[in-house]
Amino acid sequence: MRLTLALRREMLQRLAKTYHGATTGLVFQSSFELLVAVVLSAQCTDVRVNIITRRLFPLWDSPEKMLTLSVEKMEELIHDCGLFRAKAKNILAACRMLVDEFSGEVPGTMEALIRLPGVGRKTANVILSHQFGVPAIAVDTHVFRVANRTGLAKGKSPEEVEQGLMKLIPRPQWSESHHWLIWHGRKICRARNPICAQCCLSDICPSSTAKLTLIQEVSS
Repeated sequence: MRLTLALRREMLQRLAKTYHGATTGLVFQSSFELLVAVVLSAQCTDVRVNIITRRLFPLWDSPEKMLTLSVEKMEELIHDCGLFRAKAKNILAACRMLVDEFSGEVPGTMEALIRLPGVGRKTANVILSHQFGVPAIAVDTHVFRVANRTGLAKGKSPEEVEQGLMKLIPRPQWSESHHWLIWHGRKICRARNPICAQCCLSDICPSSTAKLTLIQEVSS
């Protein structure tokens, strides 16, 4: 099946309608809390992250306060999160850099954010989008999977997929569109056993196990 530009735009329209108003499932009250939450979210569900941050943020809601914790104490506080030892070390190292170089404030540029330990482009894009109003597409495992499966943007790396999606999607929709893809990946286009029968893209997705119909109609 030839996946035309018209088909890819139709996919986006359907995702926009299906997931209108979708946003992050993380609970946070500041740029710093969002930074910590997103670092914790790697290989961990938002539900689990919110459980962890409910015990963390009431007492340690700033880099200065969090630096009063030892690595061992931080590990204890986030032990029920995947990769908790590496995350504890990175979070405290990021807190130190925030205090020493950024006056305790989370910076608002990609260049500064990705210097922080544990922060890559995905985390930086989430922060830029939510806290600084910068249009951005954060490519997590869900976005990477959905973009490649559907053909919206093919790529061997998150950066390649990010670039492909930015070319396809109008800039004003970047921030909201990555939520469409995230939620579609969580609810329907799952890593194992995707629910193609309930998918809003089932008739035009090249990876769908459902019958492909209406392709000619959409392409015309």
